Amino acid sequence: MNKFKVLLVGSLVAIGAMALLAGNITEKEKQRVELAKAPSEAGIEGKAKSEEWAKYYPRQFDSWKKTKEYDTFTDMLEKDPALGVIWAGYAFSKDYNSPRGHYYAVQDNVNSLRTGAPVDAKTGPLPTACWTCKSPDVPRLIEEDGELEYFTGKWAKYGSQVVNSIGCSNCHDDKTAQLRASVPQLNRGLQAAGLKTFEESTHQEKRSLVCAQCHVEYYFQKTDWKDAKGEAKTAMVVTYPWHNGIGKEGNAGVEGMIEYYDKIGFSDWTNSLSKTPMLKAQHPDYEFWKTGIHGQKGVSCADCHMPYTQEGAVKYSDHQVLMNPLKAMDRTCMNCHRESEEKLKGIVHQKYERKEFLNKVALDNLAKAHLETAKAIEAGANDDELKEIRKLIRHGQFKVDMAIAGHGNFFHAPEETLRLLAAGSDDAQKARIKLVGVLAKHGVMDYIAPDFDTKAKAQSLAKVDMAALSAEKMKFKQTLEQEWKKEAKAKGRANPELYKDADTIDNGKSSWNKK
Repeated sequence: MNKFKVLLVGSLVAIGAMALLAGNITEKEKQRVELAKAPSEAGIEGKAKSEEWAKYYPRQFDSWKKTKEYDTFTDMLEKDPALGVIWAGYAFSKDYNSPRGHYYAVQDNVNSLRTGAPVDAKTGPLPTACWTCKSPDVPRLIEEDGELEYFTGKWAKYGSQVVNSIGCSNCHDDKTAQLRASVPQLNRGLQAAGLKTFEESTHQEKRSLVCAQCHVEYYFQKTDWKDAKGEAKTAMVVTYPWHNGIGKEGNAGVEGMIEYYDKIGFSDWTNSLSKTPMLKAQHPDYEFWKTGIHGQKGVSCADCHMPYTQEGAVKYSDHQVLMNPLKAMDRTCMNCHRESEEKLKGIVHQKYERKEFLNKVALDNLAKAHLETAKAIEAGANDDELKEIRKLIRHGQFKVDMAIAGHGNFFHAPEETLRLLAAGSDDAQKARIKLVGVLAKHGVMDYIAPDFDTKAKAQSLAKVDMAALSAEKMKFKQTLEQEWKKEAKAKGRANPELYKDADTIDNGKSSWNKK
């Protein structure tokens, strides 16, 4: 009898286990079938809208939506007031914040004082190119209008068209979901640098190259052209200055970029204080990653910022795009490193502190060099006397700007970041030493530059009228921006859920309209 009971219980347990296994297999098969779904040969309809991709890739879409959680920023002009002086006369002296999540890319571009306060499609300070890294609507517009037409005109031209923030279509083919280069300037830049094109690269290389579509240094190349009607136009085409290579000899190619810019006589603007033709670095994350230890070892951007995640039987890439991979070390760092998490965090913090120290020194020297040059001009110094000084300021500032414009450079390539901060500071010091002689020649002795230790003081020196700029921007947001929203909604260009957040005047986030 006891033997019978044991057999009965054993059989029931076995049957239960088999049922659970069968259920698990069935569930995995359902997940496999779901994952096997693919868009039609025609592609995803309305591919610029990331929510359309959710029908096929729900997990990736749900994680992408979490970029909304990165909703805070640092006012960099308050953190480093010297920036307001070194960028005097340029839009960045008005407004410069650390980035928020991809979810906010379009709205932050609209809100920024840098984009001005246009009153129609033909006004405003910036060209259409300033939309380029903000939205999957940009590749769509390039396909529809042609690249040169897209890059022609003012930023406000596409205000009602660029409404979907950075999403699926920026990096993935709408038919196969494979990684793709969605903008033509990437391959042109790679070819100029003597590197493989995107299509020739390995899948692991592509996991960084899709980021290099935006997270790079670039400039607007003035390009004259004629449309189909024969009308002469000028396009401002986004171009990567990689013609002298990147990632060579252990550096990010910054000196090569300076040589290239000097050769073609390019400058982004002229500093309004020192009258120096200047270069403005953008966000050269790719160039620094490429020369850093992770890039050299083949660790891709996605390995750290979009780590693989396991959900049941499904493994997928987390599209939240971690701003700080240290907050998910079990899925990022610890896949390779064997030190403790606390030890690794300590090492990173040390790198950051070293960068911050040299950063302050370099920016202080550069700002004073601009102000001392302005004093020399006031005293009567001519362009010939200031030629070498301005060259040192131009080159030194670009080195420093390249080191800090990519907010993660201190981690991606700490040695290169510190090298450039030191080299840029050295250039600024050399300029200041020369300025002592020029000032003395014109009767100015023991000149001390005015204080710029707060954002307000720096912007006052740069003659930035924040009250007027803020009022103009608010008027734009209450008028023309509202027209853009109405048109975009009426034509179904944006997901209502995404656009709902833009209904408030400043989306609750701006450094010029704090509440």
